[in-house]
Amino acid sequence: MPHLFLRTCLGLSSMAARALLYRRPSEPGLIDIEFDQAIYRVRVRRHRQARRYTLRIVTTTREAVLTMPPRGSLKEAIEFARRHGGWIAARLERLPEATPFSPGMQVPLRGVMHRIVHRRGVRGVVWTEASEGGERLLCVTGEPAHLDRRIADFLKREARHDLEAATRRHARTLNVTVKRVAIRDQSSRWGSCSSTGVISYSWRLILTPPSVLDYLAAHEVAHMVEMNHSVRFWRLVDKLTPYSKSAKIWLDAHSTDLHRYGRSDKPARPMLPDDI
Repeated sequence: MPHLFLRTCLGLSSMAARALLYRRPSEPGLIDIEFDQAIYRVRVRRHRQARRYTLRIVTTTREAVLTMPPRGSLKEAIEFARRHGGWIAARLERLPEATPFSPGMQVPLRGVMHRIVHRRGVRGVVWTEASEGGERLLCVTGEPAHLDRRIADFLKREARHDLEAATRRHARTLNVTVKRVAIRDQSSRWGSCSSTGVISYSWRLILTPPSVLDYLAAHEVAHMVEMNHSVRFWRLVDKLTPYSKSAKIWLDAHSTDLHRYGRSDKPARPMLPDDI
């Protein structure tokens, strides 16, 4: 796998050096790769911190993204993508199709499957209940055309409630201040922590068991002390939650499947587990 490293631009200001590295006016943003008589479209982007060529799959948009170093060449990028045409085809083949929420559909809520039931003539919006036989139900009212949006909004509210509670609890343990908790449909990672104290999560964490959600909250809060993945960082995570090892195993096994529920907001960045 080719590796290219940034070199010091002697005699140039940082601004001039950056302009030199990123100026590619005629470079295409998309390339087509052929594999096994099929054409796959690959989005090409440069990243200032990239040290090698990488391919990732955007789970929610079913898009291949090739990241190249600032001084990498388009020719090498195309050759790299062609060599991994089989990888692109295999990853896209195994991705589940996103399915709008609909009556009868089984949806995991906090790791427990709930069957969607449309209660058109009943007052209310979305709630959970148990049937006489003990089956967990996710009930929604209103017109059928609004069902997908109403359930998605409900799940996002539940995600915000659980994630804010877990985040504040872990923040108190480490004596740090979280400025804001944001809930999104990000596909690059399950959570992220900014240096300004804003922590963002994917709303799809409400689909996971509580221990997994708690682990992700602990992970991001720990970044407020250690903005890295050092030994000290993982010690903080283990201090906050006993679920780190089992939660990572669960996410490795189920992360792709979680993106098939409901219409996606279609973010542009790729899921990290599909990186090569």
